[in-house]
Amino acid sequence: MLSNDLSSPVTAREVAAPANQPGVIRFFAHLFSYIFHPLFIPLYVTYFLAYIHPGYFVGFSDSGKSRLMLLIGLNAVAFPLITVLLLKGLGFIQSVFLHTQRDRIIPYIASMTFYFWAQYVLREQPAVPRILVAFMFGVFISSAMALLGNIYNKISMHAIGMGGFVGLFLVIMQQDTMLMTWPLSLVILLTGIVCTSRMIVSDHRPKEIYSGLFVGVVCQFIGAIMYL
Repeated sequence: MLSNDLSSPVTAREVAAPANQPGVIRFFAHLFSYIFHPLFIPLYVTYFLAYIHPGYFVGFSDSGKSRLMLLIGLNAVAFPLITVLLLKGLGFIQSVFLHTQRDRIIPYIASMTFYFWAQYVLREQPAVPRILVAFMFGVFISSAMALLGNIYNKISMHAIGMGGFVGLFLVIMQQDTMLMTWPLSLVILLTGIVCTSRMIVSDHRPKEIYSGLFVGVVCQFIGAIMYL
């Protein structure tokens, strides 16, 4: 059975964001929430794999890397964002910020479609490193898990995204293709900052943050098992 949050448009829990933090802290919490919005995580990961990791895309030209970034940008950022804007314009959702569980249902389904298509296109190109295919498959699975989890609580999308970031870096570390000390340390630090920011400027409960992190990490491990 759906939770009570789905049966009412906006509940007290969904509008009572924490207000006991100083303004400057809330400003930076909002800033980190925007910069590390889950829509942008696949783009950041692709950039890291293509331009920072020394081995995965060594045979790719700059134009090839740019086309890859465009593919991920369209399917993981532009199309889901356009979908949310259209849903808002047509009145299917109350806010583009997806405050309620009900608002998140259609965007989750749409994002799953775009993520699946992206991983399918990448999978059919033998030149594309399997690590990126595995990552996008993990993103697809995590969006499906988020849709299921949304039935019971408003699982944090930011935590899922950052959990996927951490999960991928753990997979790369296990492959031993790059010294991951500083990248992994940095992404763990950023994950802590982003999740703390969501606790400050959103109405997420701790269990929704922790469950999001768990889903993001585990789904990347599943993607690695499937493709690596």
